[in-house]
Amino acid sequence: MSEIAPSAGQFEGRVHILPVRIYYEDTDFTGVVYHANYLRYFERGRSDFLRLAGVHHTALLEQPEPLGFAVNRLELVFEKPARIDDALTVRTTFETMKGPRIFISQALRRGGETLATARLEVCCISLTGRPKKPPSLLLERLKPFLEPSPSSF
Repeated sequence: MSEIAPSAGQFEGRVHILPVRIYYEDTDFTGVVYHANYLRYFERGRSDFLRLAGVHHTALLEQPEPLGFAVNRLELVFEKPARIDDALTVRTTFETMKGPRIFISQALRRGGETLATARLEVCCISLTGRPKKPPSLLLERLKPFLEPSPSSF
């Protein structure tokens, strides 16, 4: 029997789409998703965006000058609740990069309904937590997905 690999989602143009199923563990006693779990779904969307674009966190950590990411700013808007057994999609768009900062927008959807949206500013950092210029590998792999002009909050 062959090993089944977990899905990293797919790209539709510049947008990465990751399917997410809501389980009992994600919800409160009413069957509604606990608010902090939305952050987890969005994190998975960003991580799998990078993975599918050919950027792996382990490879960034194994460079001569290791690199990680830190969220500097997050704007999260809850519009409708997600519920147990929902089949959702996380839609992630890497908008622009400016120095060590990456601007990202995300949406959690159920069919045609938007349940929550997020806008983030993420910073490339060294392992000591200092802002760091993104390596050429990251710039090269993200270039096809970025808008030509910078955006911000």
